[in-house]
Amino acid sequence: MNLDGNFRFNAPREKVWKFFMNPDMLAKCLPGCEKLEAKGENSYEAIVKIGISVVKGEYSGKVELKDIVTPSHYRLVGEGGGLSGFVKGEVTMDLEEESDKTIVKWKSVAQIGGLIAGVGQRMLSGVAKILTNQFFKDMEKELTKEESL
Repeated sequence: MNLDGNFRFNAPREKVWKFFMNPDMLAKCLPGCEKLEAKGENSYEAIVKIGISVVKGEYSGKVELKDIVTPSHYRLVGEGGGLSGFVKGEVTMDLEEESDKTIVKWKSVAQIGGLIAGVGQRMLSGVAKILTNQFFKDMEKELTKEESL
């Protein structure tokens, strides 16, 4: 499954970058994230509970940040699974400045197996888009909260 997109933040690139590098802030915005714990430099363990359609359930996994070019690029590589299947993949994030705003361009590639793989690409793509949009909107809210402090 391949997905991509972009999101515009009303915040400078340095601020958005710091947010992406802060596991506590990311955990607040990742849909269903119950745990995001550092296990080494740029390496984390995660537990996520998702309550959408056929991907409903608890998933645990590992993620690692690679190819870091501060403050403009990184690649997140991860794998995880639960009772209904597994996911293995990566997301590339590129942050571009536009005046005092930031455009995040992302691309993901994932392999899916188990029961959820039988659901079909269309259904899984839809769920992935919903979760991704929720993440970026929640992140925008958190960035706005920080500005008002």
